[in-house]
Amino acid sequence: MEGFFLALQVSEGPELPAIEFSYLGSRGLTGIVMLSHIFFATLFVGYAIGAPLLKGWGRRNGDQRAERLAYSLAHFNVLTFSFGATLAGLFLVLIIGFYPRVSSVLFTQFFWLAPVLAMTVMIAAMYFFYIHFYKGGTENIWAGIAAAFFILVWQTIMTGIDTFMVTGAGSQELGGGVGGAFGAMLNPMFIQLNLHRTVGNLSWPAFAVAAWAGFMYLRSKTAEDRSFYDWAGSMGVMWGTIFLLFQPFIGFAITYGMKVGLDYSGGELAAGASGPYDRLVGSGPGADSFTSNLLYINLLMVVLLFVVANTAMYLGANRHPEDGGRRQIKFFGLVAAISGLYSVSPFADFPFLYMRYIMMAIMTLATLGALVSYVRGRRQFRYGSPGRSYQMLLMSIGVLAAVLMMGMGWMKSNSRAPYTIYGQPEYRVESERPVQPESLTQDMLGTPER
Repeated sequence: MEGFFLALQVSEGPELPAIEFSYLGSRGLTGIVMLSHIFFATLFVGYAIGAPLLKGWGRRNGDQRAERLAYSLAHFNVLTFSFGATLAGLFLVLIIGFYPRVSSVLFTQFFWLAPVLAMTVMIAAMYFFYIHFYKGGTENIWAGIAAAFFILVWQTIMTGIDTFMVTGAGSQELGGGVGGAFGAMLNPMFIQLNLHRTVGNLSWPAFAVAAWAGFMYLRSKTAEDRSFYDWAGSMGVMWGTIFLLFQPFIGFAITYGMKVGLDYSGGELAAGASGPYDRLVGSGPGADSFTSNLLYINLLMVVLLFVVANTAMYLGANRHPEDGGRRQIKFFGLVAAISGLYSVSPFADFPFLYMRYIMMAIMTLATLGALVSYVRGRRQFRYGSPGRSYQMLLMSIGVLAAVLMMGMGWMKSNSRAPYTIYGQPEYRVESERPVQPESLTQDMLGTPER
């Protein structure tokens, strides 16, 4: 009886309005905030891994340039971490406000992984990172490595939640407890996307180092600074290209995981249903989707990134006193450019269907050949005067890598539309209304909300 009167009082309360934003909408605003967070989070992960490794390498070989670059990476993380964390907090507020039911499902399903375990490892990562930055001696290198380990564990947990939202729960019921959380995390896309993010978090931040070095070189006043920033730009191009080589293959593995793993139990979609894979590639029920257009645009940017990376290695090789390896880099770079551009052209399916993939493989192998020639010549490079056009090219490669990184995230998330959790009709991506008084009444009377 008491519950009845309480329900009656709630039902007489004011009706809560829907939360809507003009032009952007709830999806657009949430996406912009999340991509802004990812921009800084990706740099943080990459530099948290790179800084202690560079520090250790520099101390072992007596290379002051490596130690200086390691300090710059760690210092960037110190300066920007709070802003990136603020964006993460804002994103959390938005998804709770815009999508309350989705938020409750995710918090309940992954409670023991996030926030419990995820926040624990994040606190540990920050603790060791600040020891690495502020404390001198050899122990700060090991503290940095510990911080890198914990930040990768955090990334792994976030990737599990992300891939669960794309693949969905299918016909299975959402499980609770630690077992249910791990079961939802270990879905068919999880390993591929986590590997893709790990490699990407080492590639795009390296290209960002190259862009930063190019900008700082143009502002440098002393020969010592110009030599350092020229060397740092070369390091960024080299390491960015090394990890870029893995991305096309891992990317195709992610797409294949979308196709064969329609839910974490390995089930199949009903006939005529549109899955994330269909929306991604524009096939079947998902033909002519907005996501399939994003896929083509992102593939084009991948090819352009390969082309620009090869061009940067070719121009950078003029530091060699005898232009060593430049001819080989030019040959391999041309092969990579031609094969890559053919793979995204309208003629890519000629003479047979898989020609597109063969050409992308040739582009990757040719870039590997150029990279080997570039690395072999770096031992004799003379840093300090590479030319203004080269520095502008370095800045462009950083911008292109950043746009590509955020475009990939947008494409992946949009592939699950019209759901926030794919395959769960009650969790739509359109703006949801806050919990209504009538919903509370039903809950108190024992009727589940629908």
